[in-house]
Amino acid sequence: MLNAGTLAAVELLPFDEYARSLNRKQIAAGTLIRDDADRVLVVEPSYKDHWEIPGGACEAGETPWRTARREQAEELGLDRPLGPLLVIDHVPENGPMPEALAFVFDGGFLTEDEVRHLRLTDPEIRSVHLLPIDEAAARVNPGLGRRLRVALAAARAGATVVFCEGGQPVVS
Repeated sequence: MLNAGTLAAVELLPFDEYARSLNRKQIAAGTLIRDDADRVLVVEPSYKDHWEIPGGACEAGETPWRTARREQAEELGLDRPLGPLLVIDHVPENGPMPEALAFVFDGGFLTEDEVRHLRLTDPEIRSVHLLPIDEAAARVNPGLGRRLRVALAAARAGATVVFCEGGQPVVS
């Protein structure tokens, strides 16, 4: 139990210094878009080997839901409302990438014909594909593959939010 005598022995940082010392996490957000056959939409980036879902890092002051919608519009030319939040995943630090929180929102459904007619104007995106979950998970990094499987299961179950750590569901 802390008392006034104990508190006197604790040296507190000035608030500005304390705020600068707090851990910083990257925040990313994306969308799970699928078709009636439960194939998921993945994008092939031009700047890295593994594929992604539509999405990206939050800009300064930007919320995850605005990031997901902005990235969906930039990468696919789709400017439409997001569905429910499906997954919040804590992504551990990996090499040069800091730890992060990744949000996956339901991006709704597209037909194969609609996917073929997407106008890709973002030079970061080489191609877009609707793939069965096993094939999609094999083309993305392992953490995203696990997160994508969880998001698809959540969407099938009625969009309950699932908390994950490294793409694995956890009990909160």
